[in-house]
Amino acid sequence: MANYTSADIKALRESTGSGMMDVKRALDEADGDHDKATEILRIKGLKGVTKREGRTAANGLVAAQAGNGVGTLVEVNCETDFVAKGDKFIALAGQVLAQAVTVGASSADELLASDMGGKTVQEVLDEANATIGEKIEVRRVARLEAPHVVSYLHKTSPDLPPQIGVLMATEGGDEVTARDIAMHIAAFSPSVLTRDEIDAETVENERRVAEATAKEEGKPEAALARIIEGRLNGFFKENVLLEQAFAKDAKKTVAKVLEESGATAKSFARFRVGS
Repeated sequence: MANYTSADIKALRESTGSGMMDVKRALDEADGDHDKATEILRIKGLKGVTKREGRTAANGLVAAQAGNGVGTLVEVNCETDFVAKGDKFIALAGQVLAQAVTVGASSADELLASDMGGKTVQEVLDEANATIGEKIEVRRVARLEAPHVVSYLHKTSPDLPPQIGVLMATEGGDEVTARDIAMHIAAFSPSVLTRDEIDAETVENERRVAEATAKEEGKPEAALARIIEGRLNGFFKENVLLEQAFAKDAKKTVAKVLEESGATAKSFARFRVGS
């Protein structure tokens, strides 16, 4: 008869993040000893890290920290929402964010190679892969500097950690307006700050599509130029932050809201888990 209880199974699952059957097998092998079972899970997990490299880590969370003119945003991924909402994974993501802030990382590669208590962040993640039994990775890191940087995190589901994270960097104005803009970015997902940041090839392609669509619709030749420019401006209003209608007052653009508050937008970053 097994020398452990359902409470032992629950405790080991919570401490390691491992699956039910893996935990039971480890406890069987360890004759119910929690520490030995934890070691067994880690050893077997490390052997499976290479096998997990090709698997997709499309769940996870975003975490952010901002203050004193600097903001850091990280996306840490795992394979399932079960792991994503677990205390062990959330704590690991918090450690990864703290490390990114400490070393001033602005890319995932820079963060993964940094020393974290005698191990690289990548080695720490590999150990977490072993105990949790899922592929865990840092997908993206953003770091902004400006006179003012605010962060905003949004939960798309109440039982999951934040899935959308935003950093908004401004000069002048007030923090309330900057945070409102960050919330707007979370909801409306602009791709760039100004239209100048959109490459010429993309703009030209949108122009061709607009022209072809107008002709397909049978629009008069004399009106084509106006229609094309109108649809191109619509593309800009959808993708350019400063040209979007503000979430809290659609009669104003984001640029107008910033102007009225005496602020200038410097940059922004937006991550959505898995996208």
